[in-house]
Amino acid sequence: MASSLYLNSLSLVPRRTKPNYTYSCYYASDHLGLRNGNGSISREALKPILVSGDPPTYVSAPGRRIIAIGDLHGDLDQARRALDLAGVLNYDGDDLWIGGETVLVQLGDILDRGEDEIAILSLLRSLDIQAKAEGGAVFQVNGNHETMNVEGDFRYVDSGGFDECTDFLAYLEDYKYDWENSFVSWIHASKSRKEDRKLSQNYWGPLNLVKRQKGIIARSVLLRPGGPLASELARHSVILRINDWIFCHGGLLPHHVSYGIERINREVSQWMKGLSGSDDSPDIPFIATRGYDSVVWNRLYSRDESEPEDYQTIQAFSLLEETLQSAGAKAMVVGHTPQTAGVNCKYNCSVWRIDVGMSSGVLNSRPEVLEIRDDKARVIRSRKDAYRELQIADYT
Repeated sequence: MASSLYLNSLSLVPRRTKPNYTYSCYYASDHLGLRNGNGSISREALKPILVSGDPPTYVSAPGRRIIAIGDLHGDLDQARRALDLAGVLNYDGDDLWIGGETVLVQLGDILDRGEDEIAILSLLRSLDIQAKAEGGAVFQVNGNHETMNVEGDFRYVDSGGFDECTDFLAYLEDYKYDWENSFVSWIHASKSRKEDRKLSQNYWGPLNLVKRQKGIIARSVLLRPGGPLASELARHSVILRINDWIFCHGGLLPHHVSYGIERINREVSQWMKGLSGSDDSPDIPFIATRGYDSVVWNRLYSRDESEPEDYQTIQAFSLLEETLQSAGAKAMVVGHTPQTAGVNCKYNCSVWRIDVGMSSGVLNSRPEVLEIRDDKARVIRSRKDAYRELQIADYT
């Protein structure tokens, strides 16, 4: 109930502003602007972050630097590199938050195609706890691979992902099903558990089928609606608005806004918790999780267009403008579709596409992140990519 107290503090008046954008370069080492001369994080007095909705739907984060990170697909090393690139993680093995009052948003698809899915979820939860102590926050939105796994669709699970589920379920049992402590500490325990597993591979060699069956059972226990990991995912929204920005995995459309952003988040969360429909067949929120135009599957804004004036491009731009106006937002940030050219914006920079396929299970590309600061959006990437210019959009 308390989470709804701040809703009136957020302006929901539609704003139709188009950014004027120029081209410039911005690289990871330029993060010095975040720090004082002695290297410490600048702690200017900022208003508190206010959150409305359960799961979080509307966030007021005045004056905050916002960082958005795309699909991670079970690749813990690349996740850490992206967080380090963003200037929020102390990448020396301790996994410490150094982002101060930064707000971090991860756009889903942490699951599948990699072997450290739960470890990444654990890391982000740990960073959120640390960030809140510093006046910052970490938010996640669920993607299509999160919803697929809660449905029991394990087609894209890496063999190491099944192994991690087996290991984590045993770890949870060791903690006597104390979810909070076991989940947050898994990021520190997972490495040694994985090493122990690899040492025992000779034992499992002739019994790979049994090992896989154990992994499938463990994953089913963890991720079925109402399962402990599905209930953890239920803490996250599928649509999140921070200040004047919409964050979602696939893309928001006018009929999603008409249906109700908070309603969609609530229905997906209830389904993941196993609280919708019957125990045997929980209702799946179709508008969010099923179909080509659902929130987590939509690729309308992410496709490449050869002709900027073709009918489909004009139609997509019109739908995007209508969506943003209805939602009272300036721009949208999406993942879901790997951008081989790197993070980029389209439609007068009204939408930013930030999935670069960084996971080794996808394209294994260099991490890139989006920074939103002082009404400016810009890409951060390694200086190794110095030959590529980066878009900066100024939203005023």
